[in-house]
Amino acid sequence: MGELDSSPVHRPLGARIKGFVALTKPRIIELLLTTTVPVMFLAAQGVPDLWLVLATCVGGYLSAGGANALNMYLDRDIDALMHRTERRPLVTGVVSPREALAFGLTLAVVSTVWFGLTVNWLSAALALGALLFYVVGYTMILKRRTAQNIVWGGIAGCMPVLIGWSSVTNEVSWAAVVLFLVVFFWTPPHYWPLSMKVKDDYARVGVPMLPVVAGNKVVARQIVVYSWIMVAVSLALWPLGYVGWFYPLVAIAAGAWWLKEAHALQARAKAGITGAKLKEMRLFHWSITYVSLLFLAVAVDPFLR
Repeated sequence: MGELDSSPVHRPLGARIKGFVALTKPRIIELLLTTTVPVMFLAAQGVPDLWLVLATCVGGYLSAGGANALNMYLDRDIDALMHRTERRPLVTGVVSPREALAFGLTLAVVSTVWFGLTVNWLSAALALGALLFYVVGYTMILKRRTAQNIVWGGIAGCMPVLIGWSSVTNEVSWAAVVLFLVVFFWTPPHYWPLSMKVKDDYARVGVPMLPVVAGNKVVARQIVVYSWIMVAVSLALWPLGYVGWFYPLVAIAAGAWWLKEAHALQARAKAGITGAKLKEMRLFHWSITYVSLLFLAVAVDPFLR
């Protein structure tokens, strides 16, 4: 790895602390907790034990943070060559690779023990499984080998739903499986628009994200297919009896808007529009709003039944 394996350059303590925090990818973890906490409300059919919520959030942050730190350690070679990642701590030298590896492994161990002792061992096993799948399954095996990397790699991002449910009930129910599948089918159409925007970065480092190996028309068509499946799966909670009237109302409204944006992107791609006028990031930004609204409805619905 050359210079990337050297000791961290001299930086003030504040910059070093920020570097270690950045290794955990806090903004991504915010999204993971957005799916974890609402599921706990649904599992409890009301307000769950607040200490349990705190313990689950802390464990979730530590576990996902460890996975993200190890991801950056393994991807430091390509991160140095991509514009969107060139300011990451291992690239700038604020944190050394050895420190990042030790930090990630420590968080993995601490988070597993924390979950086991403060939540339950089922949640601990699920969190550890998510971490291992993200680091080994996605980062080490799938990411640089297949255009379906984000599809199967996204499983790790679905696990917080199962963790949130199991933290309350110490089991996994069909409601948790349905919401797991919602996040599973949400992940590709969420990430592919961003990949379309930065596909030159991925092409430069040889990562076969779908937009790198396929044209915009193909990618947009896949986005539409996954979007329809996602919306259909999101509505399955209603007939299964886990929610009342509020959740399906939000799911239908938010899903309809998502499908509108997905089909609009496909129409622009079919018309051969490229560059800024393709507006692929509209769907990316809406996808974050969508999942936030959907899981907010998951949390609110028990109080309106």
